[in-house]
Amino acid sequence: MQNADESKASLTVETGDGGTASTLCLRGYWTVRNARLLSGEIDRLRDSLQGAGGTAVLDLSQLEGFDTAGAWMVREVQAECVAAGMEATLSGMERRVADLMEAIPETLPEPEKVSQPRPSLTEAVLDPVGKSAVAGARDVYRGVGFFGALFLGVKALLSRGGGVNMAAITAQLDHMGVRAVPIIALMSFLVGAIIAQQGAFQLSYFGAELFVVDLVGILQLREIGVLLTAIMIAGRSGSAITAEIGAMRMREEIDALRVMGFDPVSVLVFPRMLALLIALPLLTILANFSALLGAVVILDVYSGITLETFMQRFHEAVDMADVISGMLKAPVMALIIAIIASLEGMKVGGSAESLGQKVTASVVKSIFVVILADGIFAIFYAAINY
Repeated sequence: MQNADESKASLTVETGDGGTASTLCLRGYWTVRNARLLSGEIDRLRDSLQGAGGTAVLDLSQLEGFDTAGAWMVREVQAECVAAGMEATLSGMERRVADLMEAIPETLPEPEKVSQPRPSLTEAVLDPVGKSAVAGARDVYRGVGFFGALFLGVKALLSRGGGVNMAAITAQLDHMGVRAVPIIALMSFLVGAIIAQQGAFQLSYFGAELFVVDLVGILQLREIGVLLTAIMIAGRSGSAITAEIGAMRMREEIDALRVMGFDPVSVLVFPRMLALLIALPLLTILANFSALLGAVVILDVYSGITLETFMQRFHEAVDMADVISGMLKAPVMALIIAIIASLEGMKVGGSAESLGQKVTASVVKSIFVVILADGIFAIFYAAINY
């Protein structure tokens, strides 16, 4: 707590004979604790020195306490005197006060103002595009390295000496696969029901409600089933992967793994990648069955198409090529989600804001690349007439 005596600080002006010389007496404790009080004194001094001229002597002999903040304020008093057209000198300084004053420059250097040239319209447009392209190329390069973690993880799993075990893979399967069953089944059931209802409503104008079976079967098995499942997994499991790895990076657990001689990519990325490779195809199969069940229920209630009729038409319209073409996408999309989510998790900095940004980026990038991959598959299947 500040003593009563230490709160005393003052600045008085004594005008000499003829008004040509003025003595500024600094008394008390010129310390950081009295900075606010002394700032007011300096403001009053500024008003009293307007156009004074002559010489000003700053008497520091009556100072009882002095620190760096006080030295800065003495320099400020000198600057006010110079601004008023006076020549300011210091007197009565003890050795300690003199040492502090020598450490503080009389005038602060003005920061150099570097004029930034205004970028041209072409540069303003192309610069962010180029930076995004470079960042994307780096992500692709690192993503290829993460894909190699799949093979390194298999080696570590077989050797039993790389920190990877079946318990970690089983735990990730439970989180990403088993616990995702209810939401995937419900979502797919509703999507199948909606497609069937809308298709039956439109085709009823032509008396072709039966062809809704073709629509639901082919669309669900080739496109919608795996695509919506991958999008749901990207939002659910992809964000969880990024958050888990990012939190480990914030707590420096990844650095601890390296110190212990483990490869963080093999220990952290491989179990999640392998779990997604197993879970996503299985969830896609579940989604297809749920969507077809939703279509069966709606068509039976809405259009009078019974289960027997539905199955007969389904076998006529859908062949094994439709099933395989959809299922081939599932492992690719699983790899995409796992790689992007792990890559974004490794980018997390030391703040919660960084973690939130990377989780958001992980979900957005995963969904975008998954849709892009689905489009590439569609073009490829059309090119080979599959």
